[in-house]
Amino acid sequence: MTEPLKIALAGLGTVGAGVVRLLDANAELIARRAGRPIEVVAVSARDRSKDRGIDLGRFEWRDDMRDLPMLPGVDAVVELIGGADGPALTLARASLGAGRAFVTANKAMIAHHGLELAEAAEAKSVPLKFEAAVAGGVPVIKGLREGAAANRLAHVHGVLNGTCNYILTTMEAEGRDFADVLAEAQALGFAEADPSFDIDGVDAAHKLAILASLAFGTRLDFDAVAATGIRHVLAADIAEAASLGYKVRLLGYAEPLGTGLFQRVHPCLVPVSHPLAHVSGPLNAVVAEGNFVGRLLFQGRGAGDGPTASAVVADLIDIARGEFGPAFAMPVAALAERPAADPGERRGRAYLRFTVEDRVGVLAEIAAAMRDSNVSIESLIQRGATADGSVLVVLVTHTGPERSVDQALERLDGSPSLRSRPMLMHILDD
Repeated sequence: MTEPLKIALAGLGTVGAGVVRLLDANAELIARRAGRPIEVVAVSARDRSKDRGIDLGRFEWRDDMRDLPMLPGVDAVVELIGGADGPALTLARASLGAGRAFVTANKAMIAHHGLELAEAAEAKSVPLKFEAAVAGGVPVIKGLREGAAANRLAHVHGVLNGTCNYILTTMEAEGRDFADVLAEAQALGFAEADPSFDIDGVDAAHKLAILASLAFGTRLDFDAVAATGIRHVLAADIAEAASLGYKVRLLGYAEPLGTGLFQRVHPCLVPVSHPLAHVSGPLNAVVAEGNFVGRLLFQGRGAGDGPTASAVVADLIDIARGEFGPAFAMPVAALAERPAADPGERRGRAYLRFTVEDRVGVLAEIAAAMRDSNVSIESLIQRGATADGSVLVVLVTHTGPERSVDQALERLDGSPSLRSRPMLMHILDD
């Protein structure tokens, strides 16, 4: 029999244990598809005594994960501990430096250090694989890197964070406000005790930076991703969006713009006719538009032990077959250096919600700010007074430069008529 691919696994949390279970459950099928068995031979985790529901006695245990790539016979190292820096990055550097294939689900590390690690992999002619880093079990990395490789992509965008999508779709279905649904999501385990990375758009920004590099052949630039989360989305916003024929989703969106690259994570109004409007609960979905293939849609479970383990093992099967190329679809030296695009140059429509004093002249003040900034108003709705005496004013613009909307909001900044900061959500084209 062909020699097995021998794996050293760092991290035995939900996903790490899931990888072991998957390799056990589907061992015969995986061996046939990979052309040889795939076997875990060594593991490392923080707590050796913890019961993880799997038999660890058959594996060599290493308290120091830095030992894993140095073990004789190890072909590939799998990192499932997380974190952009620290032990995960140390292990990645050590593994690639030792000429070991490296597989990770760590989107933060790839977003911040992916180019460095890709160069190290190229230097040693070994694989660097990270399918599980974006959208869990959804094969979007492979889809963009391989399936769409012949196409020039116009844009890539999607629902990239399951926690935010669960919160927004629950608000949509039940008419509840953000804070209430977030607390429930935390109680159910769908949101972390500190949910900042999710609800402030950082997690989605990590994933978008990776997708943008793959889609457009550009150097990773996480710092250029403008990220806004969903903390300030009201149930009233979702209701107004529905009345206009839209649903609210936190979207990551990237596209070449002029000589630069536009990257943004932002709550958006999505037309009900668009496939992303129907992505509910903790699901993830990504849309890409190719000049020959047309619209591509990747959708599925974006987190959890099963989907993420599935993506990790799919990478291992590729390695066992000897199927790998540059981590970002082309050598790092071939990736283009593109500056961050000026978002003010983009044209589109916008949704604006104002919480204002219930008095004469407020609507005229808002309309004047729009007029003076060359913003054309498509519709304007005023709702009745709330319990605190404020009034909601909702405005939808005609298509125009984003810069003009920003200027209008600057004109209104500090106005005594406004009870709180306005809510801006861009409207996705169908």
